[in-house]
Amino acid sequence: MAASSGTPPLNAVYYPSWRIYKGIAPSHLQLDYINRVYYAFILANEDGTLRSLDTHADHAIAVDGASGCITATARLKHISPLGHGLQILASIGGGSGSAPFPALAASPAARETFARECRHFVDAHGFDGVDIDWEHPQDSAAGADYIALLATLRQHLPAPRYLLTTALPVGQWVLRHIDLRAAAGLLDSLNLMAYDFTGSWTEVCGHQAQLLAPGAGAMEDCHPVLRKSAHEGVEYVVSRGFPRDKIVLGVPAYARSFAGARGAGQPFGGAEEMDYVDLPREWIHHAQIDQRTGAAWYVDDDGNGGGKGFVSFDVPETVRQKGAYARTLGLGGLFYWTGAGDINGPESLVKAGYEGLRR
Repeated sequence: MAASSGTPPLNAVYYPSWRIYKGIAPSHLQLDYINRVYYAFILANEDGTLRSLDTHADHAIAVDGASGCITATARLKHISPLGHGLQILASIGGGSGSAPFPALAASPAARETFARECRHFVDAHGFDGVDIDWEHPQDSAAGADYIALLATLRQHLPAPRYLLTTALPVGQWVLRHIDLRAAAGLLDSLNLMAYDFTGSWTEVCGHQAQLLAPGAGAMEDCHPVLRKSAHEGVEYVVSRGFPRDKIVLGVPAYARSFAGARGAGQPFGGAEEMDYVDLPREWIHHAQIDQRTGAAWYVDDDGNGGGKGFVSFDVPETVRQKGAYARTLGLGGLFYWTGAGDINGPESLVKAGYEGLRR
C-alpha cells in the first residue's frame, strides 16, 4: 500500500494485548482513521514454533463479545468503516520477545517450522499477514539470517494474498548489518521506528522522536545524540536500496521524561516513560513546539526541584508535520506505537497523522 500508487497511505497502529488489563479493548482503536492493525505480540521459540505472550489475554478474556483479544482484533473488520479493507497482522517478537530469533533464523529447519506456523496462525484467525519485530540483528551473520528468515516466510506467505512486514530502528548500528535492497524484494513495508533517540541510556536528555535534525549552526554545538532524526533514518534506508513507498514512519504515542532537566542537551537524574493518554492535558495544550525539527516538549518543574523535568513527546501539530513529510516524500505512511496509548478526541495523534497524510 504505497502513498504514490493511488491507494491510501497507511495510518497503522499496534495494539498490545496487555492493554486489555487497563480496560482498552481492540474496539477502542480509532477505526475511522486507521487502515492497518498490528496485534502485539506473538512469541516464537528457537525451534520455530509459536506461543502466546499471555494465553488469557490472547484467547480467554471476555472482550468485545469475543473470547480473547486475537479474535476481537480479527473482528475489527466487521465494525471498521473499511470493512475487510482493514488489514490485521500478527506482530511477532518485540523488545522482550526477540531473544529466540538469532538461533531460530540461523536454522533452516526452524525457519521452515516458523513460516508454516505463521501461515497456520494467519489462516486460523483471519489475519492478513505477519510483522517481524526482531530487536535487533546484531552483526552481519544475523543480518544474513534475517534475510533468509524473510525469504522463507515469503515462500509460505505469498504476495499479494499475504502481507509481510518488519519493524527496524533508524540506527545505522543495526541497519548496516542488513541487505535492505534484498529485504525490499521480500517485504510489503518497513516500519521504521523513528523514536527512542534519547532515554535513560543516553548521557543527556533530548527530543526522543524529532523529525529533522537541528540546523547547521546548531549541529556544530549540540551533543551528538541531539543530531539524530527520523529524516536521517529515512534517507539512510533509501540510500541502501529500500524504496520510499514501502517505508512507514513510526510515531511514539508515549512520552519520555528526564528528571532535573529543563531543556534538551542537559544531564538528568532519572528517566521515565509515560503513555500519551496518561499525560496531563495541560502538558499537551501548552507544549513548546520547534517547527524546524518537528519536536515538542514540556518542562514540569515546581520550582523546588520536583516534577518530571524535561518531557519529550509528540503532539497533534508535530504528527501532522510528520504526515505531511511522509506524503511529500512519497513514503508509505505512518504507524503508531501504540494505538492504545493515544487519546480519542481533539488531542489524538492518530487523527492528526491521518489529516497530515491527506492534506
